[in-house]
Amino acid sequence: MASDRLGWIFDTAASNYAQMRPGYVDELYRDIFSYAPIDESSEVVEVGIGGGQATLPFLQRGCTLTAVEYGKHFSEICREKFEGYDKFSVITGKFEETEFAKESFDLIYSASAFHWVPEEIGYPKVFSMLKGGGVFVRFANHPFEDKGRPQLADEIQKLYKIYMPYSPRPVEYGERDAKQRADIAAKYGFKDIGFRLYHRTRTFSAKEYVALLGTYSDHLALERGIREEFFSKIEELIDEYGGQFTLYDTIDLQLARKPRCSGT
Repeated sequence: MASDRLGWIFDTAASNYAQMRPGYVDELYRDIFSYAPIDESSEVVEVGIGGGQATLPFLQRGCTLTAVEYGKHFSEICREKFEGYDKFSVITGKFEETEFAKESFDLIYSASAFHWVPEEIGYPKVFSMLKGGGVFVRFANHPFEDKGRPQLADEIQKLYKIYMPYSPRPVEYGERDAKQRADIAAKYGFKDIGFRLYHRTRTFSAKEYVALLGTYSDHLALERGIREEFFSKIEELIDEYGGQFTLYDTIDLQLARKPRCSGT
């Protein structure tokens, strides 16, 4: 399957991903822990740990955290990264193929990873794994092009039309998108559904920005020579326009609860 191939390609860039991909804002974690208090007695699963960008705030609550990660390189990075936490472990494998006990977890979360899991498999599995009253949390970062340098953004899009013509120009993620994603959970029996949006900017040098692009699976899927030429031209453009490129991030958070008992 194409998604399997992209996942494998993605894992080959694990070290670069762990270094270049951002974490998440403090306000997001405050909202999560307000909705779902987590402590030393809590059993938590992270779906798709990646480079561990979203893991530490949960570990700092003292919970038992089991991560499931398809990429073996990501798994190795995170085992080393969090080796000081005795209640942390990583299972290498696909979430949809990994066996977990039913009704055993207080919280299951996924940061910028649940799109890899087929909806019709992922949501029912999460629901079955959660205890009554348990919580599913899904969040992701959605970067948008440099709104402060529109001419530069336009010039970069011209390069995309040459090197990745199948890749549509990004559309800024908004409240309607977040609500639609949150509403998916209702189809699978979850209640008390909500969502939040958070915003930030990140500014990169030309070299830093192309290094970030090198963590995106669709860019990594390009033939090496083509990818290097593409990235070189983007780097040259950014330098021509002052040497900086700013991403405007929208982070969305979805929260959903499994009823404590049928019909509640």
